[in-house]
Amino acid sequence: MQETPFSLKVGHLLPYSMSDSNTTHLTNPCTFILLGIPGLEAAHVWISTPFCAMYAIAILGNFTILFIVKTEPSLHGPMYYFLCMLAVTDLVLSTSIFPKMLSIFWFNSREIDFSACLTQMYFIHCFSAMESGIFAAMALDRYVAICHPLRHSTILTNPIVAKIGLAVVLRCGMLALPYPFLARRWPYCRTNILPQPYCLHIAVVNLACADIRISSYYGLFVQFSMMGLDVIFIVVSYIQILRAIFSLPTKDARIKTFGTCSSHLFVILAFYIPRLFISLLYRFGQNVALNFHVLFSNVYLFMPPMLNPIIYGVRTKQIWDRLLCLFIHEGP
Repeated sequence: MQETPFSLKVGHLLPYSMSDSNTTHLTNPCTFILLGIPGLEAAHVWISTPFCAMYAIAILGNFTILFIVKTEPSLHGPMYYFLCMLAVTDLVLSTSIFPKMLSIFWFNSREIDFSACLTQMYFIHCFSAMESGIFAAMALDRYVAICHPLRHSTILTNPIVAKIGLAVVLRCGMLALPYPFLARRWPYCRTNILPQPYCLHIAVVNLACADIRISSYYGLFVQFSMMGLDVIFIVVSYIQILRAIFSLPTKDARIKTFGTCSSHLFVILAFYIPRLFISLLYRFGQNVALNFHVLFSNVYLFMPPMLNPIIYGVRTKQIWDRLLCLFIHEGP
């Protein structure tokens, strides 16, 4: 099909034409075909090597963070509880993508059941948004710790932290729930081929031979209502944090206080900047090769789960010290 590459680019909506009405409608196709990296099928085994390394680092790093926080009583505080939530989110997100990706790259197992595709779609969208919500919660923790240090322990108590975590989970879980239901309701008659190794909402519904504006508008609503609001909240929090830091009397105090936010800032930038680049690429990069779109998107999905534990492990003194103790077999 000459139209297929264009029709499967994320962010492009296909018009419903009269020619589509003469095509047999498959309301629920049995399977979708995941191409992996289109045009680079011969190199799939080699491409899988860095992705395997990224996944292994993500699994090892996030489990290490969870183990260190659990076994070290001095780390039982709001910042580290949020870090554990982030680690669990990264583990679920990367694991929902990698096994099927590996089966495509290694065994050319490209078929995915329609229901399995919708389930994977839900997990990807839900836990990506959950990661953004946890970053917002971490920004709140840094704001209280720097702007109201004497009240930090009374404001962010364990029950409050638990309620914030539950609110993030419920918000993302409920707002991502319509994605698979919207995708299931459309008739599919163009093709069942997806030029990527995973299922995303807009990529799937772009295969439908119907007016999918509801799906498109809902996707934009979720992006603005979750990640958009999270970004605004983070920016406002850091404006207040920077004002408090610059009001400190000495340069050493400002540097030391800012250092407590550095890990959080690094992981935020690693999450949001590539996401912005991908959005601009899909919107304005129509002349960019499809395989570059897909490859960059794959790297982006695995980068935060891999980088987050590395950044926090290296930049957070308490975690780094405990990690060194584990390696040299000494007590804390």
